[in-house]
Amino acid sequence: MALVMYDLDGTLLDTANEITQAVNLTLSDFECRGVDESDVRRWIGHGTGWLMQQAWAATSGNKNESWDKVMERFIVHYQETAGTSSFPFPKVIETLEKVKSIGVKQAIITNKETRFTNRVLAAHDLEKYFDMIICGDTLPVKKPHPGVIEHCLQQLHTSVGHSLFIGDSEIDVATAKAAGVVCWAVPYGYNHGRPISMADPDRLVPDISDVPNYFRGI
Repeated sequence: MALVMYDLDGTLLDTANEITQAVNLTLSDFECRGVDESDVRRWIGHGTGWLMQQAWAATSGNKNESWDKVMERFIVHYQETAGTSSFPFPKVIETLEKVKSIGVKQAIITNKETRFTNRVLAAHDLEKYFDMIICGDTLPVKKPHPGVIEHCLQQLHTSVGHSLFIGDSEIDVATAKAAGVVCWAVPYGYNHGRPISMADPDRLVPDISDVPNYFRGI
């Protein structure tokens, strides 16, 4: 059985604006200045905790503040903003529909936590396309650990040779390479402000629309 696995933020959906809103609402709660969306785009990829730490450090947040309190406020705000201003990148919806129609299984592997992933997917009615969704808190490990891909392959009863991973960051490329899976990368995502070509994906594609053609060749 063939399988394509996708990263979420920066690959399928542009979520930077709603994440920025949540970050800045959190910073405001602690009387810190806000950050720009361009900064948040560089920080997306390692999960919300790491992202919020970068924002806190960039705004010289009080080092004596309880980090649990900071994250409690972020969770409240991101639950409110998740799915409100994000949108699919070009060719995403039609490609997901086509891949599903030809019988190829589809999965999401993201470092975003489950509570936020579910809200974003529900807002765009995307859950119906996926046979598995692995989030940053689903397993004991997360990207770039290859275990997330290996778990997906095992649970969906497929093999490395019949699978494809698509992402937008060096984290995605590293994960796929470590698992031995072919990796395509899109250039429009976040990748910490660096060109994704520097991560040496197997193929750089302008969008995900060529996925069905990949599976015709295996």
